[in-house]
Amino acid sequence: MDMQMLILILTATVAASIPLVYAALGELVVEKSGVLNLGVEGMMVIGAVCAFMVAAETGLLWLAVLAGAVAGALMALIFAVLTLSLMANQVASGLALTIFGVGLSAFIGQAYTSVALDGLKGLSLPWLSSLPVVGKLLFSYDILAYGALLAFFGVSWFLYRSRAGLILRAVGESPHSAHALGYPVIRIRYFAVLFGGAMAGLGGAYLSVVYTPLWAENMTAGRGWIALALVVFATWRPGRVLLGALLFGGATIAQFHVQGLGVEIPSQVLTMLPYLATIVVLVIISRDANVIRLNAPASLGQVYHDDVH
Repeated sequence: MDMQMLILILTATVAASIPLVYAALGELVVEKSGVLNLGVEGMMVIGAVCAFMVAAETGLLWLAVLAGAVAGALMALIFAVLTLSLMANQVASGLALTIFGVGLSAFIGQAYTSVALDGLKGLSLPWLSSLPVVGKLLFSYDILAYGALLAFFGVSWFLYRSRAGLILRAVGESPHSAHALGYPVIRIRYFAVLFGGAMAGLGGAYLSVVYTPLWAENMTAGRGWIALALVVFATWRPGRVLLGALLFGGATIAQFHVQGLGVEIPSQVLTMLPYLATIVVLVIISRDANVIRLNAPASLGQVYHDDVH
């Protein structure tokens, strides 16, 4: 393998990890508030189709990305009303949200399956992008890729360096104690869920206007479920989310390059690699119950209601 091929694989790995970073960081904030939203896949695919529709109709890619985020947040709002206001079961509501999102996206996206789109291109930074090796590895991505890195630093700072992040984590650990101290638990969880939906929508928008600038039914292909697994894999820590996204991005890219390197593996096995990796990671982590108990928010998935919203 020459250096050019190695650089190509590494940059492709980063690109494949971007939607996972957005979706997993959003879900991390949601779960830190004590809410379990299994509807990430549905929010991502709705974000993808809405972003593509806006891009195809207006040609404004920045507006398309914004539309994807808003669409994801609106999907999350449905989940929030069901689980936080109406106190529906979070697991069942999340699964229903995914089924709804996949079906709705297939319906509204029918007219766009053959539409060609000139997607968002990588930035060309003076001097930096032309540097040998480093220029391609670090300074050849699009603005959403760098936005994912900013989102990582932003979420990390918010959760562990800000007062608001401390309050959010307190709500996730003990909503009754937080309420007793005067914090609006339901309102805080609403904001967290909406943020998670917007981030999932951004991940979907990246898929349809950057990664593969086209619309295809169910184009997220299970990435929402991988993002959910990433949060557990990362033991609810942003740094490990970023690392895990790169690892799963590498597993995704491997299916396109392994056979090209002369390794005789059936294509079906290579296609399964990201999902096999997800299962293996979850099995390994689940073997140690202490890891889950010590790191997961104490009230995760539990229904909570107070009289003051």
